[in-house]
Amino acid sequence: MKATATGLLVFVAIVYVLAKWAQNSGFGPWTGYVAAAAEAGMVGAMADWFAVTALFRHPLGLPIPHTAIIPTKKDQLGASLGEFVGENFLSEDVVRRRLRAVGIGARLGDWLAEPANADRVTAELSTALRGALTVLRDSDVQAVVGEAITRRADAAEIAPGIGKTLDKIVADGGHRKVVDLVCVRAHDWLVLHSDQVMDAVQGGAPGWTPRFVDKKVGERVYKELLRFVTEMRDMPEHPARGAIDRFLTDFASDLQSDTDTRMRVERLKSEVLGRGEVQDIIASAWSSVRQMIVAAAEDERSELRLRVRAGLLSLGARLSSDARLQNKVEGWVEDVAVHVVNTYRREITSLITDTVAGWDAEQTTQKIEAHIGRDLQFIRINGTVVGALVGLLIYTLTHALGA
Repeated sequence: MKATATGLLVFVAIVYVLAKWAQNSGFGPWTGYVAAAAEAGMVGAMADWFAVTALFRHPLGLPIPHTAIIPTKKDQLGASLGEFVGENFLSEDVVRRRLRAVGIGARLGDWLAEPANADRVTAELSTALRGALTVLRDSDVQAVVGEAITRRADAAEIAPGIGKTLDKIVADGGHRKVVDLVCVRAHDWLVLHSDQVMDAVQGGAPGWTPRFVDKKVGERVYKELLRFVTEMRDMPEHPARGAIDRFLTDFASDLQSDTDTRMRVERLKSEVLGRGEVQDIIASAWSSVRQMIVAAAEDERSELRLRVRAGLLSLGARLSSDARLQNKVEGWVEDVAVHVVNTYRREITSLITDTVAGWDAEQTTQKIEAHIGRDLQFIRINGTVVGALVGLLIYTLTHALGA
């Protein structure tokens, strides 16, 4: 294109020389019109050559002011381009308008409603979850979990909560099954260990009492104890059961209102949490949870993955048909995008500015000229043609008015 534009300039110059020669040789008045057109075409071609060349370098190597604009103003051009992008592409109104026009909510709903896409998202989420759990070190997570549970347990007083729970259990009669179980187990134990019970009673008797008396006493105590336990097992309205009910009710009240009881429970809680065995149990809970999650994530038929898939399909169906949900999702997306744009606009535009500033001036000139130079050469061609036409028009009007 440079050769074409330059060739056109040479052509009009030759035409001008021939036209002037013909004019001086008396070939007729038409030679003046041709010479005027060729002269103006040369002027237009030279002027546009100067303008195009001045963008990239100094014409003829002369340091004429306001030439070699791109290499000398490269950094300013980069800054201006960054500001232009920030003002016209990264403004809040533009971002919201473009995102709203996309219709993200409806598109996302239609996409998620497809079972194949829901399966794909579920698989990707499972892979990401496994990766995250693999990266995390068990020792670090166990330390965090143990500290969090211990700190939370220390900060919260448990006695009132236990008291309310116990009060409700007693009021609903939920403790009676426990009492029944204890009575049954106690009765069975007494039946199986009658000799041991009687021996224990006889062993506590004074040394001066006769042996047969100790035996009788032991048998009597065992029988009474067995009768008491049997009656408690078989009689729901046994007085001892009522005494247990009253004890538990009073204890539940003390847990909620008695300061001394609450302090004792807190001390017991601290002692239990401080034991190494308890801390090991808390820390080891993470390993069990992690193994369970990883196994569920790897199994395509696990309850976890099936629930996630069903949830995605349900979400997709709702997004496809629920305009309110679509607007809500689109609002969230817009708010996130606007927040990112407003927060990081300077960093985004500085990427353009810093990238342009880091380019070599000569290489930048060559890159730009290689991309837009072809179109710029049309400016030279058009300048030659337009200049010739304007020159011809001026010459014609001048002679017409002069005549």
